[in-house]
Amino acid sequence: MNLYQLDKQLTKFYYLEVLKRLREKVIQPELFANNSWLLHHNAPAHMALLVREFLASKQITVLEHPPYSPDLAPNDFFLYLKIKEILKGRHVYDIQDIKGNTTTALMAIPEKEFQNCSEGWTRRWRQCIASQGE
Repeated sequence: MNLYQLDKQLTKFYYLEVLKRLREKVIQPELFANNSWLLHHNAPAHMALLVREFLASKQITVLEHPPYSPDLAPNDFFLYLKIKEILKGRHVYDIQDIKGNTTTALMAIPEKEFQNCSEGWTRRWRQCIASQGE
C-alpha cells in the first residue's frame, strides 16, 4: 500500500489526501466506521483546519498527545529502535536504497512484536492517565 511519497512535502493538502487513501485502503474497514480513531502528533499539517474538518466529517476521533512524548509514541519506543537495530552498519547510496532497506527491515519484524508493542503502548498510556501525566 503506497500511501505516502518520501519526495513530497507534507502540507495540509497532501496529508488530507494521504488520510483519504488510508481510509479507503484500510484492511479492516469497520475500524473507520463511526467513532473510529486516529493517533497522530501535532505537526502543522495534522492540525490544519482542513484536516480537522475532514476528520470531524468522517466522525474520526483524534487521540492527541504531547508534542514530544517518547514513552507514549510507538514509533519512538518501538519501531525506530527495531529498524535502527536491523539497519545498523548498512550503507545506503540513494533514496531507493533507503526505501528498500527500510521495507526489508519492516518486513523482518514479526507480527507478534507489533502486537506486543500495541499492548505495551496501552499499558504505557494507562499508567500515564493513572499518574495524571506525572
